[in-house]
Amino acid sequence: MAEGDFVIGGIFPLHYNQEMPDLNCTYKPPPVKCNGFDPRAFRWAQTMRLAVEEINHSSELLTNYTLGYKILDSCAYPLTGQRAALAVLNGMSEDDSPMCSNASPLLAVIGESGSAQSIVVSRILQPFRIPMISYFSSCACFSDRKKYPTFFRVIPNDDYQVKAIAQLLVRFNWTWVGLVRGDHEYGRFAVQGLLKELQGTKVCVAYQEMIPLLYNRRRGLEIMEVMRSSSAKVVVVFSAEGEMTPFLKDYMTQNITGIQWVASEAWVTASVFSGSEYYPHLGGTIGFGIKKGYITRLGDYLQTVNPAMYPDNPLVQELWEALYGCNAIPSSPSRLPLCSGHELQLPQHSAYMNISSPRVAYNVYKAVYAIAHSLHNLLLCQPGSGPFENNSCAQNNNIYPWQLQYYIQEVTFNIAGEEVNFDLKGDSVPYYDVINWQRGTAGNIEFVTVGLYDGTKPTGEELMIQEDRIMWARHQSEVPVSVCGASCPPGSRKAVRRGEPVCCFDCVPCDSGKVSNQTNSIECTFCPDEFWSNKDRTACISKEVEFLAYDSLGITLTVISVVGASLTIAVCGIFFYHRNTAIVRVNNSELSFFILFALVLCFLCSLVFIGEPTAWSCMLRHTIFSITFSLCISCILGKTLVVLAAFTATRPGDNVMKWLGPRQQRAIIFSCTLMQVIICAAWLIGAPPQPFRNTQYEHSKIIIECSVGSTLAFWCVLGYIGLQACLCFVLAFLARNLPGNFNEAKFITFSMLIFCAVWLAFIPAYISSPGKYANAVESFAILASSFGLLFCLFASKCYIILLKPEKNTKQHLMGKEKK
Repeated sequence: MAEGDFVIGGIFPLHYNQEMPDLNCTYKPPPVKCNGFDPRAFRWAQTMRLAVEEINHSSELLTNYTLGYKILDSCAYPLTGQRAALAVLNGMSEDDSPMCSNASPLLAVIGESGSAQSIVVSRILQPFRIPMISYFSSCACFSDRKKYPTFFRVIPNDDYQVKAIAQLLVRFNWTWVGLVRGDHEYGRFAVQGLLKELQGTKVCVAYQEMIPLLYNRRRGLEIMEVMRSSSAKVVVVFSAEGEMTPFLKDYMTQNITGIQWVASEAWVTASVFSGSEYYPHLGGTIGFGIKKGYITRLGDYLQTVNPAMYPDNPLVQELWEALYGCNAIPSSPSRLPLCSGHELQLPQHSAYMNISSPRVAYNVYKAVYAIAHSLHNLLLCQPGSGPFENNSCAQNNNIYPWQLQYYIQEVTFNIAGEEVNFDLKGDSVPYYDVINWQRGTAGNIEFVTVGLYDGTKPTGEELMIQEDRIMWARHQSEVPVSVCGASCPPGSRKAVRRGEPVCCFDCVPCDSGKVSNQTNSIECTFCPDEFWSNKDRTACISKEVEFLAYDSLGITLTVISVVGASLTIAVCGIFFYHRNTAIVRVNNSELSFFILFALVLCFLCSLVFIGEPTAWSCMLRHTIFSITFSLCISCILGKTLVVLAAFTATRPGDNVMKWLGPRQQRAIIFSCTLMQVIICAAWLIGAPPQPFRNTQYEHSKIIIECSVGSTLAFWCVLGYIGLQACLCFVLAFLARNLPGNFNEAKFITFSMLIFCAVWLAFIPAYISSPGKYANAVESFAILASSFGLLFCLFASKCYIILLKPEKNTKQHLMGKEKK
């Protein structure tokens, strides 16, 4: 405590634990006993004293005025924080509490550290409209000006911290994390904010646990068991140093390994955790710390705080016991040995004298100067141009706290090159350092800055990290993995497990025709129509193009076709050479040559079905096939009619043969074939067959085939050939019992039976054959029916001509040879 013209208060958690008295209402409650001295918080208090002394000696700020202060201990607990707030307002006892008769002697308060304590203190100060500037309370709840109208802070709003942590989790692909928070508003609001930020990302929360404000070891062990059993290896903690200290001490006894801690700014730079015993369990911790600054005289000032200078101050005695582990005052009841003067500073508190990068202390420093600058501006007010009613100014000898608050809201000043001001919500500029806990040369933990979060930059550009400088948990240089399900490689997709978060999934291979070329694809995408998935389902490749090519099957059909045509030509040559013999002359040599010519065309037309379909080949396939077969069947029909006419002409009075002379036979062949030509011409003009890339029959291939164009025309063509064959078969069947050793009608009947059987079998085979095999079936049907006609009609004749010439006589053929 120090006197001054204007008094400000300071509330700091000089202890991080407390023992609550037994409140049985039978005697006056004793004061709360605070224990667990925190040198870090003590340094914050000394920074406030230093700032006040600098201001009082400044020739630029508050000239002719001095600042006084009251500093109290909150013990890092809301209840004791409340008592501290009342004490800073009224005095340490009831005797120090005069009746309120004028403006408050207290103009502003620097505090508190924890958000839970700041909520209590702010609510106590609010009725008196006393502004408070917090140096370490980052809860987003304080941005509500209706609930906290007098609250300011020089630490960024937690909304920015949770944004930074969310970006950190997404950046390192930690999609399965645990959340642990303290039992206070700071932890509750921070977790709510983080969950909101994680919506729409790939990050899921495995569990949420809460550390009791008054630490309970049983509850702490339950939380640790959840951490041990969970597959989440990244744990985000929003808690204060007070409850984290006993929690982590128990954690180190549980042999839990592989945890990557993500620390909030409340404990990421806590010197109490810098001891070497913490490194195996906490090394690699990463988090966001308050932006560091520099205070010129802090080191020298801290050196002056010692038992020799303040022998009656119990806090200084506790400081010495914490720093050196010895008792500096002989008369003290402490059980520690007396200090000899040769003790070394304990490593866990080495940060107390490390003034190279103060963070929270720098915030305290800025807060004091913010009040000083605001008060200085208030005192410079000129009557008639003031901000208050009737343009008035505050009275220098009777300043009300609410008048000072106006100037705090408007203040802007520079300190160590940094501009300090407050927005309408009382928040300051959002800057964070990215802190990584690494092993120091002495085996202790050092807080190394590895990046920066600048909340003033555009979305997505705020976080900057030097990843190569980070040392992760278990002293690893590789980023730890924390996922519920292993990453799905390209070629697969994520399938969420029923009843579990979206981050817990199985990897399902993509179906045929679908691909995924990224890790953790949500769905597989269809390949375009003319593409198909490769074997690994990672890329779309051009589909295999299929048609009846000149491969083994195509070559086989080609050979058979050529052989068939060659045999037909050979038969034609035999008939031509023996054209004057009885068997050739009896069987109407002209029609026989017509049939052989048509059969040659039938054999050769099957070649049009082999090779890649084109516009011309598609039009020629069915038209040539239908016309040549129609020609062939027309010739056979004419021959059948001639046979019937010859049989009936043997009866007296019949004169049928004059109607079936050579001209009439040619006319029958021509007219029957012309009908097929007309049908084909109409087909080609109306809806001709066209090449068609069929991608639906077999999705992995493109089958190039000929679409028939008009289905009606296609079946008319086949139907006409079938009609001719049936008519020919009926007429031949009627003439099957003609006399003579060589009955042509029998051979025609057999040939038509084979022809019809082949094409009746062709229909189901054609419909059920896939791709190129449909063309092969049609080509085979053409060849089979052609061979059937060739052998049925001409094999027996060639046998007689070549092997039995003695039977090649008219008497033998007519069955009149002599016995």
